[in-house]
Amino acid sequence: MKTMMFALLMLVGLTSGAQFTKASLQASGLTCSMCSKAVKTALDKVSFVKQVQVDIKNQQYNISFKENEKVDIDALSKAVEDAGFSVASLVVTANFSEVTVNKDQHIKIGDAYFHFLNAASQQLKGEASFTIVDKSFVSEKQFKKYSALTKMQCVQTGRSAGCCTVDVPEQTRIYHAII
Repeated sequence: MKTMMFALLMLVGLTSGAQFTKASLQASGLTCSMCSKAVKTALDKVSFVKQVQVDIKNQQYNISFKENEKVDIDALSKAVEDAGFSVASLVVTANFSEVTVNKDQHIKIGDAYFHFLNAASQQLKGEASFTIVDKSFVSEKQFKKYSALTKMQCVQTGRSAGCCTVDVPEQTRIYHAII
């Protein structure tokens, strides 16, 4: 009975009361304003995107999300790639309701799981931002640097594949982040 109660508390503690609100995306490979427009147009077509504001000087796209919509981080990367470019950086922001994060812990935010690679034990309350550091969101050099922060295999595959604790269902997509 105690084991069952502990498992229930673990699941409740690892499911976050959070809603994604916005993101800041930097694209690489842009050479002109037409390139920038192509990426903006692609991001505007993503179903959960409310608005995209472009900062051409920094090759940055400030994206706001529709309220109560499921946010798919990979869909943002796919939109940029479909426009012919790649993501150089993605910082997402969510509103949290007293969620505790720890290094090498998986947290469910919305329908996705996030593995915080560098989080000192801290409680997130209100708006907080973190950077996605998976292969399709940072350079190869940066990925190697961040993947060295953990010994867990999911950082290499992006999937649970039996390497993680019981907090993540098998073969679930796991995003890796720094905060």
